[in-house]
Amino acid sequence: MKEEFKIIANSIQREKSILDVGCGDGELMKFIYENISKKIRGLEISKDNVQKCIQKGLTVIEGNAEMDLRQFPSNSFDYVILSQTLQAFLNPEKVISDLLRIGKTSIVTIPNFGFWKVRFNLLFKGTMPVTKTLPNEWYNTPNLHMCSIKDFVNFCNDRKINLFKSLALTNNKVSSINKFNLNFKNLTSELGIFLIEK
Repeated sequence: MKEEFKIIANSIQREKSILDVGCGDGELMKFIYENISKKIRGLEISKDNVQKCIQKGLTVIEGNAEMDLRQFPSNSFDYVILSQTLQAFLNPEKVISDLLRIGKTSIVTIPNFGFWKVRFNLLFKGTMPVTKTLPNEWYNTPNLHMCSIKDFVNFCNDRKINLFKSLALTNNKVSSINKFNLNFKNLTSELGIFLIEK
């Protein structure tokens, strides 16, 4: 299982209710269902992935998060997970707002566009970066909004969103992000993992 998923799972208390938004093929959901809480649901836009989840015995509905999250009542889940999907939305600000309304705690992970390999690619090769967390070429990437760890922290601070846990992941090593090391973590980390609340 991906290290990112282990970190997300370790951030969730046992037997709490969880919504995994953009749950993909259900890898994370299955792990949580088997080890942490049976009260997990998924929302996924891809028909193929929904079928894969159902074959794994998971409860997933097909839907587009940007339009369908509004159907969920406020505070209907203890946790809402959004794993490496934020940058693919037309309106990420609205999605974050919906996550914070639906869940008591939201867990958001982002590929870090501030990572040194991304910067190196642009600076020296003059091409859009292809890395482990950003595997697509410019013409087939689902990413619409390039966001760095620093961008996300600033976004939360500007909107008074409580950013109560910030983690950086590089080469399967996890470390904490704080205001003193933010610039360094923004440069050296492949992925940001954030726990946020209203």
